[in-house]
Amino acid sequence: MRLPAPLLSGRLRKRYKRFLSDIVLDDGREIIAHCANPGSMLGVAIDDARVWVHEHGDPKRKLAFSWELVEIDGTLIPINTTNPNRIVAEAIGKGVIPELSGYGDMAREVKYGEGSRIDLLLSDPKSGKGRKAPCYVEIKNVHLSRSPGLAEFPDSVTKRGAKHLEELSRMTAAGARAVMLFVVQRGDCRRFAPAADLDPVYARTLKEAASAGVELLCYDCEITTSEIVLRKALEIELEP
Repeated sequence: MRLPAPLLSGRLRKRYKRFLSDIVLDDGREIIAHCANPGSMLGVAIDDARVWVHEHGDPKRKLAFSWELVEIDGTLIPINTTNPNRIVAEAIGKGVIPELSGYGDMAREVKYGEGSRIDLLLSDPKSGKGRKAPCYVEIKNVHLSRSPGLAEFPDSVTKRGAKHLEELSRMTAAGARAVMLFVVQRGDCRRFAPAADLDPVYARTLKEAASAGVELLCYDCEITTSEIVLRKALEIELEP
């Protein structure tokens, strides 16, 4: 996935009201940039961290800048939580995720379950014997890392995330295939685990979903100031 260009670098002064960030650019300008991340951003929204923003020039938008990247301990981390869906869709199209290969059709934001929308619905256009069952793919953005090499999710309580896992479990019970895919938007982690101390309900629901047949996948990304590319699968640890 290509990042918007050009990107301007600066320093984060503070992130507040969820979607706003005060930033001082390297050229001295003090700006307010949109922060496309409604989460807690634990360990990512650190005052004085080096950041990169895009000046989009769209007169219809309230803010002229969008915060795209932050550098933490030498690691580039994209902060936009909408990136993973695009990253995964591109990766599937290029055959980068072997676990999700072999489907001819891909639809986004499809209604299912009890008032939910699945991020990606993969289906097989073939008919008859050998046809693949539909595959429901839920995608979650991951940027939290509190221990070297370990990526964690969530970074705060997420009732919505637990609901999604329950919906996926119901899909497997109905005979469909369901996949929970965690996309780690950083390249310094080797394994993944649920952050049970931050949200024990989610951690428990994730284990229950896995037991119910929901497939768990986790991939990290290769990140530059111009591009984000899905890279390799990470080991998933459900037990502490």
